[in-house]
Amino acid sequence: MPINKQALGRHIREGTRSLFRNGWMTVASVSAVAITLLIVGVFLTFAFNVNHIVSSIENDVEVKAYLDVTVDRNTAKQHVEAELKKLDGVEQITFITKEEGLKNFKAKFGEKGDLLNSLEKDNFLPDSFVVKAETPQKTEELGQKIKTIKYVKKINTGGDTTKKLFAVTSLVRTVGLVFVIGLGFTAIFLISNTIKITIMARQNEIEIMKLVGATNNFIRWPFFVEGTLIGFVGALIPILIILVGYAYLQRYIQVQLSLYFLDLLPLYPLILQISLILIGIGLFIGVWGSLISVRRFLRI
Repeated sequence: MPINKQALGRHIREGTRSLFRNGWMTVASVSAVAITLLIVGVFLTFAFNVNHIVSSIENDVEVKAYLDVTVDRNTAKQHVEAELKKLDGVEQITFITKEEGLKNFKAKFGEKGDLLNSLEKDNFLPDSFVVKAETPQKTEELGQKIKTIKYVKKINTGGDTTKKLFAVTSLVRTVGLVFVIGLGFTAIFLISNTIKITIMARQNEIEIMKLVGATNNFIRWPFFVEGTLIGFVGALIPILIILVGYAYLQRYIQVQLSLYFLDLLPLYPLILQISLILIGIGLFIGVWGSLISVRRFLRI
């Protein structure tokens, strides 16, 4: 739709004025966009955080390789470490001495850990390596390779618990994706129909302009501007609500409930990602709904 600057200025002014001239219909359209995108935004915020928490849980999965206690520590350590570095898919290797292992073991019992002080003289724990895979889902496969390394007496990958974890996290991601897509299509349907009703209410205005010789583009452009503004304003409202609400939720969880282990995504860049998505959806639906509706009346 080629257009000169003067005409563009006129269409922008006309489209903006239409928002105020059509009062309650504009409010209805903006409200429909805002309410629907608020639901989409809240669910996206929830989905992003669930995915973040799931990823954090997956990243905690590791292989623990316990060394043979009957072999000299340095010999076993050097050999196993060298073999681990040769393996593909290894992200991180950490050596834990039996002294560190006992310290960690005692820490799990809190104040009662002092009851294990007697073990310091006769420490039965083996030295070990903690190995993280580049791809958490391949932890079990990596563990089987580590198991074959000389001087590795035993490994622990979590077994069935790890498999169930990945099954659950995969299900969570799949369900979340399906809901996001479904909610997106629902938003498009509801908002576009609301905007269509708004424009259909001005059928006479379009027909008069058409009958006095206005071109299709001349008629279409103000509605294009109007749809853009409706979509943009309708997206800004839920963005502001989510911004304030999420900031409050973070403070409430950390300060009031002291749930520091619940690692939510930081406000930034999360709000930026949500904003871009909501504005994109709002603009697309606003413009698309307006142009599709106007096209129906340009055929007279």
